[in-house]
Amino acid sequence: MGTVVARLVRAEWTKLFTTRVWIGLLIGACVLSGAFAALFTAFAGNPDSGLPPLDSPAYGQLAFSLATNATVISVVLGIIGITQEYRHRTATPTFLATPQRGRVVIAKLLAYALVAIPYAVIVCAVTVAVVLVYGNARGGAPELSGDNLEVLAFAGLALVIYTVIGVGLGALLKNQVGAIVAALIYLFVVEPLLRSIPATSGAYKWLPGGALEAMTATFEGPDLLQQWQGALLLLGYGLVAALLGTLLAVRRDVA
Repeated sequence: MGTVVARLVRAEWTKLFTTRVWIGLLIGACVLSGAFAALFTAFAGNPDSGLPPLDSPAYGQLAFSLATNATVISVVLGIIGITQEYRHRTATPTFLATPQRGRVVIAKLLAYALVAIPYAVIVCAVTVAVVLVYGNARGGAPELSGDNLEVLAFAGLALVIYTVIGVGLGALLKNQVGAIVAALIYLFVVEPLLRSIPATSGAYKWLPGGALEAMTATFEGPDLLQQWQGALLLLGYGLVAALLGTLLAVRRDVA
């Protein structure tokens, strides 16, 4: 089985890197995280913004955590990785070539999780570069040590997990546009609303967004889990999405 899955993983990489989608998503992720880092640094210490000053420990942790703004791109990358089979009607020949559908989905999960690692490293590197260069230009920049490195490491881990969640979501919904729209609505509408409403803010810490904030850093946020608890919770979401996506892909019709 290991040899078969390894072959399928290489096939997934071939599919991914023979298109320009991955380049566009990577550029978009870098621009998104870099832009947020630049804006945050520009207004850091401004009394009207309420953001911490450049020379405070809070600034460094919050600034480096902005790499997680690219999680939306990570989800889209994962969704596209599996729904493109249904969108371009290549799912049937793919599953005919490898009748054990579970192996195909597992290979996709592994392939995109591994791709997400250098992707996360690049996004984090861009965020660090913007924060350090712009911070120095404004007279101060955070150090790459201690808690700041920990935030960066967890931010990178979050990007990988969200990619896996994207693959699982794509396997569950099949429809590429529908899955992407559902993910965007959840990330930008549902979670922010639950976070801001006092009656539901207590439940927010158990959601992926709450786990993400617990892993990295938050600014005037609701009560959250401990950092390690947030990491375990988000990892759990990734595993559940992967498991459900695999089971459903195995049981239902391709069409």
